[in-house]
Amino acid sequence: MKTISIVVPMYNEAEVLPKMYSELTATINALDYGFEIVLVNDGSRDDTVQEALKLVEKDERVLLVDLSRNFGKEIALTAGLDKASGDAVIPMDADLQDPPTLIPDLVKKWEEGYQVVNAKRISRDADSFMKRTSAAIFYRLFRKLSGKTEIPENVGDFRLLDRQALDSLLSMREHHRFMKGLFAYVGYRQATVEYERPIRAAGETKFNYWKLWNFSLEGITSFSIAPLKVSTYLGVASAAFAFLYGIYIFVRTVLIGEDVPGFPTIVVLVTFLGGVQLFFLGVFGEYMGRMFNEVKNRPLYFVAREYRQTKNDNGDKE
Repeated sequence: MKTISIVVPMYNEAEVLPKMYSELTATINALDYGFEIVLVNDGSRDDTVQEALKLVEKDERVLLVDLSRNFGKEIALTAGLDKASGDAVIPMDADLQDPPTLIPDLVKKWEEGYQVVNAKRISRDADSFMKRTSAAIFYRLFRKLSGKTEIPENVGDFRLLDRQALDSLLSMREHHRFMKGLFAYVGYRQATVEYERPIRAAGETKFNYWKLWNFSLEGITSFSIAPLKVSTYLGVASAAFAFLYGIYIFVRTVLIGEDVPGFPTIVVLVTFLGGVQLFFLGVFGEYMGRMFNEVKNRPLYFVAREYRQTKNDNGDKE
């Protein structure tokens, strides 16, 4: 019997975890597959670990990976994928916005021979206007800047990956991990299953607009050097403008004579060029900072402890 691993990163999900487990097991128990549920605690500050330990005690299929601190969702997801032992893996959020009832549809596509099955949201009506607009802008911008890596629009981490696709994904150990981009980068034969995304079952989202902005920068700088190219193009354009403007001043002076110096023009030009230079120093700094973190080659995460139900020689739980 083939086994499917369900990977659930968690940060302060104590309130929703029992309901998530109930709905998840109601779905997977009806499928003719073995299942493994990998729960990853990403430094939660509530009772997430205690609630997860109850599930470990109740169900031998549950593995709890307790990270040493909060490393962020992308790293927590990577830790869960590292621990997954199934023939396929399904990452999903604990808040039930990734509905477990969609898992049979993902598995069906896998049975048809697809190695990556994406779960695509039909609409984002549950999101604010600002969030929908910013997401649309990001997807369009990413497609233009990232070259051959194209992220499917309105597809999050919720998907199914075959073991071959998963092993390819895990071979990339970069520290600045933009998982949506990495999922798309590995390729393989892909299919899409559409669904209506429900509202969050409990708790509050961990993302705010500032985190989403940084997340977008992470994605663009991880998969594109276009911002660096822009600095080159802008530098050439500025030099060309300065050269042409110099010719204009020379011809005007020869033909008309010296006029009153344009002090405001000089101030505006110096301020503009100074701002452009500082902006692109920031861009260079973003890339250099990422290079700095990569060359240190530190481990992506540390595991404080793993919890899994075991049995002794008499078959009793320990």
